[in-house]
Amino acid sequence: MPSTRDIRRRIKSVKNTAQITKAMQMVASAKMRKAQQAALAGRAYASLMNEVLAATTAGAGDFSHPLMEQREVKKRGVILISTDKGLCGALNTNLLREAAKFDKNTTVYVCAGRKGAQFIARLKRELAAEFTYKDVPAFAEARAISKFAQELFLSGKVDRVDVMVTHFVSTLVQKPEASQLLPIGKLHALEAGVSGQHAPQELGAASREYLFEPDPTNVLGNLLPHYLNYQVFQFLQEAKASEQSARMVAMKNATDNAKQLIKDLTLEYNKLRQANITKELLEITSAAMAMG
Repeated sequence: MPSTRDIRRRIKSVKNTAQITKAMQMVASAKMRKAQQAALAGRAYASLMNEVLAATTAGAGDFSHPLMEQREVKKRGVILISTDKGLCGALNTNLLREAAKFDKNTTVYVCAGRKGAQFIARLKRELAAEFTYKDVPAFAEARAISKFAQELFLSGKVDRVDVMVTHFVSTLVQKPEASQLLPIGKLHALEAGVSGQHAPQELGAASREYLFEPDPTNVLGNLLPHYLNYQVFQFLQEAKASEQSARMVAMKNATDNAKQLIKDLTLEYNKLRQANITKELLEITSAAMAMG
């Protein structure tokens, strides 16, 4: 049975842990708001870009581009976007579980984030490259990842490139999803909702009318690489919003659990202290009666 000194030490240790998790919760909460705003704001631009590209594709006739080449998938590339740090609940666990479902013999991984790279190395799967990105993702970081993926596809080393990322739905819900990046399929105008779900929208009378110079073919050829760069950039923003949201919730749960543990330990300490006092009183009374 633990002594009162042991319980006091444990209470002090748990209080120190609660202070740390509380501080981490506040930091994650501040970063979470900025990351969520960036992710939600980027969806509107992504929706407009899809609409412009869809209109361009409709006016380009039989347009073909190396990035749109459909091939038999013998080798697949997967861009795995994870976090650099832990303490964010089951976020990485759920993501990496889905990433491990790809065939290891026909899949090559491009990792953004240390957790994903460590996981791939631990499974001894093929890792083509590892990239890092900051708490506030920069477009240059996304462009580097996108350019590497395009080079893999254009060189024929892979026949398809997917992106495995945790999609931000809400503060409490983050969903790991795989999205095709290459080859670029048929583009549709997309209407982005707050939750991030994209609903295809027919290009008709309700759509905007665009005038392209010099012509839709040249415009589309120059827009496709930028389209891929921004797609990866939006994926990075979604990943950061998911990470900060999951970390804030995880640290809040840890703080609440620490407070509850302190209450339980304090109750146990008071009971033990009361039992010791009662025992001492009984010993004094017994000694007094024996002497009298």
